[in-house]
Formats: sequence, structure tokens, C-alpha cells
Amino acid sequence: MQIDAIRSRPIYPGLAIAPLARRHIFALEGEGAGALLDIAGSLTPAVLGRSQILYVARGSLGVGHHGALQTLGAAFWAAPTVQPLLGRLDVELSRSHMGTRLYLAGTEGFIGQAMQVAAAHGIDPASVITEHRGSLARRVQCVHCKGVTEGVTASPFVCSHCGLSLFVRDHYSRRLGAFQGVNIDAEEPGAVPPPEELYL
Repeated sequence: MQIDAIRSRPIYPGLAIAPLARRHIFALEGEGAGALLDIAGSLTPAVLGRSQILYVARGSLGVGHHGALQTLGAAFWAAPTVQPLLGRLDVELSRSHMGTRLYLAGTEGFIGQAMQVAAAHGIDPASVITEHRGSLARRVQCVHCKGVTEGVTASPFVCSHCGLSLFVRDHYSRRLGAFQGVNIDAEEPGAVPPPEELYL
């Protein structure tokens, strides 16, 4: 059973431009491109002239956005996978000064990982503008071996690191950017219910 109103879960209010920011950094994953394209009408030439778009195409609706993002007129960089994008985000934030606004859009796992990069630069999570787009698949940390499995869509599932059958808790760790998975058959080994697709 999943619980809806868990306080540890982040809230993603949607992208909205902070017009007085000195610099805008957009980190977008897959369908997250749509979050920026949907508000393109509010992007003035002045805002775009102070903007950097970092993008990685992922997911079924995550392809085909390169051209649309480039035509916005902001500095644009496309990454082949998430890890290089996070590395580039780290570099961009290291060059940033007071007045920079960070915008993140994509899956919850991507937003969580990008938030970790931002936190390493002392950015308050409350100041990051976020929007969830795309799959509900979860990034889950096994509380037993500490391994992280990406793209979890069912509970229980088998940990990709230690092989334990894990129940996906609805508790989200902002520090880890992941949900928590606990051994479901610890008291009765082998008593594992069939997986239920919950996060598609």
C-alpha cells in the first residue's frame, strides 16, 4: 500500500521564469524539454541572452526536442547521457554567482540527482524551480547494501546490487535523491508477493 501525503516527497510546482535573475540555467531531461517549451512565450530576448540550456534526450517523448530548444536562442548544450549533463551542470554552477536561478525538469530521479549537484554548491532546494515530466519510474536505494537501482516501476523488485526482494517505500531521501527499498521477506524468506506495476 502506498501513502499519498508523505512529507518527505518533494513538490514540483512547475517552471516559471524569475525575470530579474542575472542568469538562468535550465537542466532538462527527456520530456522535461516540454516544460520549457510550454513557457517559451514568457522567455524574452533579455532572459534568453542570460540563459544556458543543458539537455539530455531520454524516454519515448524525450526525442526530437533539440531543434526546438536551439531555436529559443539561448546557449544550448546536449548531453549523450545523464551523467555528462550532471557533470556540465556542476561546471556551470561552479562558474555562477549570486542571482543565478536553476530550473530542473524531467523525471523525479533526474531532478533528485540534479538537486544533489546543486546542494554541493550550497543552493537551497527551495530556491530551485522544478517540474516533473515523464515517467513515474523511481530511483531506489536499497537500505541494506546501499546500492541504487534506476527506473524501478514495480514493487516489490529485486535489488540490482545484492539481489534482495525490496518493497519500495514512499519515503524519499532528498540527500540521496532516491526512494528507499526494504527487504520484503526478511522475516519469512521466500514469501514475496508478485510485483505490482505502480510507477509507469
